[in-house]
Amino acid sequence: MNVYLPLKLILIVLLFCFSLIGNAQTETPKDSISNKLKEVVISQSKKTFTNTNGNIKVDVANSIYNSIPNAVDLLAKLPTVQISSDKESITVVGKGNPLIYIDNQKVGMNDLNALAVADIKAIEIIQNPSSKYEAEGRSVILITRKFSKKDSFRTEISEVASFKKNYNNYLGFNSNFKKNKLELKANFNYNRLNPWEGHSIDYQIPTADIASKYDVMAETTRNQYVFGAGLFYKINEDDYFSFSVNSKLQSDTFPINTVTNNKNKDVVNNVVTFTDNDSKKNFVNSFLNYQKKIKPLNAQVFAGLQYSNFDQGLYTNVYNNFNDTEFEQTQIRNQKFKINYFSGRIDVEKKFKNDMKFEMGGLYSAANSRSDVAIFYTETSQNELSNYDFKEENLSGYSQLSGKIKKVDFSLGFRVENSNIIGKFRTDAEPLLEINYTNFFPKAQFTFPIDSTKNISVNYARSISRPNYSSLSQGATYINPYFLYARNINLGPTFINEISTTFQYHDKSVKLSYSQAKDPVYNSFSFDDQTNIMTFKDINFDKSYAFSADFTLPFTYKFWTTTNSLVFILEKIEDNTAVSLGSKPYSYYSSNNEFKLPGDYSFVLNFWGLTKRYTGVFETNARFIVDMAVSKTFAKNWNCTLSSNNIFKNNIETEKFTINNVNSKARYVVDNHEISIAIKYSFGKVKETEFKEKNNDENQNRVN
Repeated sequence: MNVYLPLKLILIVLLFCFSLIGNAQTETPKDSISNKLKEVVISQSKKTFTNTNGNIKVDVANSIYNSIPNAVDLLAKLPTVQISSDKESITVVGKGNPLIYIDNQKVGMNDLNALAVADIKAIEIIQNPSSKYEAEGRSVILITRKFSKKDSFRTEISEVASFKKNYNNYLGFNSNFKKNKLELKANFNYNRLNPWEGHSIDYQIPTADIASKYDVMAETTRNQYVFGAGLFYKINEDDYFSFSVNSKLQSDTFPINTVTNNKNKDVVNNVVTFTDNDSKKNFVNSFLNYQKKIKPLNAQVFAGLQYSNFDQGLYTNVYNNFNDTEFEQTQIRNQKFKINYFSGRIDVEKKFKNDMKFEMGGLYSAANSRSDVAIFYTETSQNELSNYDFKEENLSGYSQLSGKIKKVDFSLGFRVENSNIIGKFRTDAEPLLEINYTNFFPKAQFTFPIDSTKNISVNYARSISRPNYSSLSQGATYINPYFLYARNINLGPTFINEISTTFQYHDKSVKLSYSQAKDPVYNSFSFDDQTNIMTFKDINFDKSYAFSADFTLPFTYKFWTTTNSLVFILEKIEDNTAVSLGSKPYSYYSSNNEFKLPGDYSFVLNFWGLTKRYTGVFETNARFIVDMAVSKTFAKNWNCTLSSNNIFKNNIETEKFTINNVNSKARYVVDNHEISIAIKYSFGKVKETEFKEKNNDENQNRVN
């Protein structure tokens, strides 16, 4: 692709946008001053960030953040939220993997990729979710979409040109229509992406006299088709029916080049590996919800069904060149993974006259996955076939009582969950896994007011973190003749106990928390001395614990709004297979700054950083990232945003650890230095709505 044409387009658009500064200051008629003043007052009265007991809420719709091309990149801009380098997982600093909700429906990464940013009204990071948010979550990211109360029609078209190592393009269409009691929504995006990634691992196995190092680089050509549709019908003031479906169809071609130096005792091999990969990832998710209010009892009943399907395939041709000879085909690998997921739930909510509220509900879910691997070894002309089936059923129920006694707000709840798991290779007579367990998860929160500006809250929660279903398959990625990245069909859940207290003063807060985790999941090595192959995969470690102090400090001064987060963490991970490196406190800090400028300009400066981390087993490097963006709205319907992410090109992550007698130093190069220009055109108008949804899925985020 000729990149000069997009560059010229960007320069022309930028010159046009910024030339409007002078026009905004010199060409405004005197009789329009009052109208302009009203617009300024409205926009500045809305804070982009608000903080309540450490829960941060972001007004996306009325800020520069609505110009970010996709929801995952949007979340990466928020305080304490971290996105993995492959954009396949999300963590909240000090909290691990959060639950993710869209309009109170639990979703996963695929749903985020299928969500149009133009649809998002606000995002809230909830640090202490109640038992209603089920057991699998120490934190919740709640995304609220925009809908309309009155008859209306709105359409938005967006184009984003993104320059990283390679050129990326995002084209989006989003539309909303409401007439009487019926509301319809639709979105479609076509993304032409060219991500790049590189990493290296240097490892030694002293007991086997092996030392190996490889450097790998991959460039991907990716086509994404993202679309969704939703229907909401308001039967009367309190009852509604809704149906929604979203999907992402993705195809990848990505050649991987690897240079390896391997020493096994006295034998040294220099190997160049080329793998030609074709991949597909197709995802569809649908919801059917119904809500009914029983007025004589002042109670509300919700019932919902959900169906999800994820279909992934990877076809790989492997070629190796040993010691500068010639490339020879080594393997042909064909891997397929498919999962079907169904869930149904019911919730009942009863309100009492004394402001007490009692909630109870139940959920049934079932997941069935198939993992098929076929490997053809060219040298021996042999086939290796493996077929693994996994089934899981979950049955859960919860109850919760919340309200106020005198001046003390409280929430008391518990959840009971039963899981039945069977994992079996089709050629085996007996299952490899056959597990049935029941667990009890209590949660409690008390808030004590000191005066009208200060309060203290105390929280306790027991929670669980389950691996997603893809992690429980048998897929693997070939790196070189000595190294594989693999999944782990034997991964188990992690159980966490946490207690915390928060002091709130106006919109500022300080939070102290302590947590213990049993069977946490981290990376590990295993070496097969028969085949001389190293496998890198996730395993359950013995335990971990952490203490954290979290400061949230919002501040507003005239046209400047800033939200600052500072977290001090002491974390220790323990496992009998790992060498302890000792634990030291580390800190995370972030600052989100927005400046409202004359002429409908907005300027955003965000930065975050992590100091060097010693967590008992792993040692990781310090990082510091700075993002900037400027946005201009003109002619009411047009918006132009110029962004620069990771402007100092701090895109290297390193990690050191010793596990199973393997000493490892890893280096990952993240392709996150970016310059992009976004242009949006919208027509019509959408106001607030009474649209409501309920959570119908407690394990859907595992369908990845």
